[in-house]
Amino acid sequence: MDALITVLPGDGIGPEVTKSGVRVLQRIAEAFGHHFDFSTQLIGGAAIDACNHPLPADTIASCHESDAVLLGAVGGPKWSDPNAPMRPEQGLLGIRAELGVFANLRPVRVIDELAKASPLKAELLTGVDLMVVRELTGGIYFGEKKRDTDSASDLCIYHTFEVERIVRVAARIARERKRKLCSVDKANVLETSRLWRDVATRIVSQEFPDVALEHMLVDAAAMHLLARPREFDVIVTENMFGDILTDEASMLAGSLGMLPSASLGESKRGLYEPIHGSAPDIAGRNIANPCGTIASVALLLRHSLGLEAEAALVETALLQVISNGARTADIARGNDPVLSTSAMTAKVVEQIR
Repeated sequence: MDALITVLPGDGIGPEVTKSGVRVLQRIAEAFGHHFDFSTQLIGGAAIDACNHPLPADTIASCHESDAVLLGAVGGPKWSDPNAPMRPEQGLLGIRAELGVFANLRPVRVIDELAKASPLKAELLTGVDLMVVRELTGGIYFGEKKRDTDSASDLCIYHTFEVERIVRVAARIARERKRKLCSVDKANVLETSRLWRDVATRIVSQEFPDVALEHMLVDAAAMHLLARPREFDVIVTENMFGDILTDEASMLAGSLGMLPSASLGESKRGLYEPIHGSAPDIAGRNIANPCGTIASVALLLRHSLGLEAEAALVETALLQVISNGARTADIARGNDPVLSTSAMTAKVVEQIR
């Protein structure tokens, strides 16, 4: 198979972890006889510095021409002024909108050997395997923003079609799993959430009668994610709630560095990135955890390139090296030997046979 993949290293540890992702893709290509070309482009703070824009035209063009996009992270203290006219996050929101990727899939699976890396009690974590489906292009992040000398506002808007399409994605995933779907909202306060709840109820009852739908307020969901995480199968929620809940859910897996994500739209072209940020405090030190990016590569192979066997092999290799004791600093405990970013990546590459 021939494929073109745009790589957006971004800022902070982004270049380090995307390098790991590319190395794994190269190994898969070698093992299976594929040919992957890589186009490296600027986004975020690096793009502001080089091009005076967080999302240059060349980056947009390359992403549109590619079969998939692999992203590192954006942002850092250098560009942290909230009043700046250009911010790295504008590049991230912009590329999501450009590619029309409205469904963000964030799987959370607890590896038994990493249970001690989580701050939660180990007995709560056995068997945790859930999927969060986050709406990605609507809500308060994309609404009109206003500010004057003594007030500010962020408009939160959702349209029926936006809720319908994300609920359908989540229900299809639930149908392939345990057929349990939890829709998270704040319908006791927000009108957008009341629309969300009504639409979710209609879509699931009419189109997915074999899927059990539960509604849960976001504050209750935040509590239950830590108190009874095993009871969740698929969670579907709006943009900001999903952003917050998945960062919380990363603590189940032991570290933000472990979790991948896939952002998908109507086409096969997707945007793949670990859920962590740019971690500028450890950038350039070769100690970042590449596992979230490597797991994102597996999602890229599966969803954009249709290479299920290759995706499964990457996931199996990653699980095997962790089961064998490989640890980066964020998931190491006690006397665990600590590997660098490149050494952890090499372990996974070696395991791909």
